[in-house]
Amino acid sequence: MRAFLFLLTTAIAAFSLTASHSSPDIERAAAATLVTIKAGVLRYYPPGEFLQDGRPVTPTPVNVRIERDFQIMRRQVSQAEYAACVSAGACQALDAVQRGGAARDLPVAGVNWLDAQAYAGWLSARSGQIYRLPTYAEWAYAAGPEFVEEFVADTVDGSDPAQRWLAEYELKSRRKQDSGAQLCTFGSFGVNGYGVLDMQGNVWDWTDSCHTREHYGGQGAEPISIGRNCGVRVVAGVHRSYIPDFIRDPKGGACSVGMPPSNLGIRLIRDMPSPLA
Repeated sequence: MRAFLFLLTTAIAAFSLTASHSSPDIERAAAATLVTIKAGVLRYYPPGEFLQDGRPVTPTPVNVRIERDFQIMRRQVSQAEYAACVSAGACQALDAVQRGGAARDLPVAGVNWLDAQAYAGWLSARSGQIYRLPTYAEWAYAAGPEFVEEFVADTVDGSDPAQRWLAEYELKSRRKQDSGAQLCTFGSFGVNGYGVLDMQGNVWDWTDSCHTREHYGGQGAEPISIGRNCGVRVVAGVHRSYIPDFIRDPKGGACSVGMPPSNLGIRLIRDMPSPLA
């Protein structure tokens, strides 16, 4: 409810600030960053925490059908673009420690999930289109087949906590090389087969997916319980992480598990019209 009210208030404020202004330039600039991803099937590890008999386990990969084509930003929202939202009074200014100027070739960083939602609401109001955060499944699908996320191997004996702890420690050690905080210009971390930049860069993208926790009673059994916490959201990058929606600096100990992301940024989806429309 808190996030909904925040987004509603921001969207109304953004609309009132901009309704009298022409929006084609803003829409053209935003649309120029979009890449169309065709519908298809994604096989991936679902996000969340998975427990079997009270012990953490690696989730089983699942197949998810992406039913419709969608458009995703080729790059993240830039510092200059976010600064325009701040100037319009629709987005909160960045914290002093996170302010890096208003560069057009650098991603904005140091934003929380609420900031990302506010920016999406402002851009939607200005452009007359619907921009939103991707789900984690949409993000992983847009990352393409080149993106392979590492997990603790299924061969680890789940009944031996020490073995799993050592395996997780080794995985975290390998991820330390991905934790550089220095921002790089767009394209520094390559382009995938869809034409999307920096999906494995040093800025993690907020998604709209909530953190979940599933409890299983035994191998292959149906979950005993599934908990959902939308005060914590999935962020996507070199590896996934789970961050409270109000956190701007993940290095401050906000990451619930694993190596914290370096920077938190914004990459939006624009909803395409329904074929029946």
